[in-house]
Amino acid sequence: MSVAVLGSGAFGTALAISLAGKGPVTLWSRSPEQARQMQETRENQQRLPGLPLPEALSVTDDLDQASQSDTLLLAVPMQKLRGMMSDHAAALRGRVLVACCKGIELNSGLGPMAVMAETLPGTRTALLTGPSFAQDIARGLPTALTLACAEADLGRDLQAQLTTANLRLYRTTDTVGAELGGALKNVIAIGCGACIGAGMGDSARAALLTRGFAEMQRLAALKGARPETLMGLSGLGDLMLTCSSDLSRNYRFGLALGRQEPFDRATTVEGVATAHAVAQLARDNRIEMPISTTVAQLSNGDYSVAEAMRSLLNRPLKEE
Repeated sequence: MSVAVLGSGAFGTALAISLAGKGPVTLWSRSPEQARQMQETRENQQRLPGLPLPEALSVTDDLDQASQSDTLLLAVPMQKLRGMMSDHAAALRGRVLVACCKGIELNSGLGPMAVMAETLPGTRTALLTGPSFAQDIARGLPTALTLACAEADLGRDLQAQLTTANLRLYRTTDTVGAELGGALKNVIAIGCGACIGAGMGDSARAALLTRGFAEMQRLAALKGARPETLMGLSGLGDLMLTCSSDLSRNYRFGLALGRQEPFDRATTVEGVATAHAVAQLARDNRIEMPISTTVAQLSNGDYSVAEAMRSLLNRPLKEE
């Protein structure tokens, strides 16, 4: 089976670089200028400077050409997934689609698997998620991810196709747990970044991370996810990575909030929209998600970091 990556951001480019070690791969960019520049310079100077593109990797801005591949990896931001699929439905129909984004759609409260099912009913789909930074994958460093697919046979085929020399995939049929773990950890990462940025210390971050993980498990259980999925790469693994490194955009955004510094608005921070979507889900389902709700208020400017932490610390005492 042939493979193409749709989306030439850092993560999409990194996946294409890794997959090109096994054979020809096409990388689609929506920008003709970026596609031309990447073909000529043989690197993504904007997102992954200094990391060369393998000879087996070709870049194009022609989606019809890229979508000739059997398997299409959709490496676009979560909030743009539905629009991208709707705009290119004819080209995507009949292909195996693997979402490579993390988050919850703000307007619908749906994850990437449900968005794909709504947009192109009957399409065979999967989700690639887990603890990873684009730079690590592109540099050939060992990385383990979760491949979530409701169809066990398709999951096995994709696992074999997408595993590379440095990219090891673990398979699950629990798509709900995998997509919630990948989405919710971004919200907690913003909170942890704000905590460190405001000078509250590592102990406070550890407490926030742990109680945030309890929130993740609470919502996942409500949605029918398996507990072991949240304990795996797509849940706890991704949470630990994202809440502890400034390579994470969500963590960096939180750091900027805590330090009261400006943040580059051109940088995609999936956790902001997800925090608002989760806050709405918490209200609709009458479950307690205090950290996620507070992160939504914090990112909105409704709270200062000091007020947010004071609000969390003043909650009623309870058993763990």
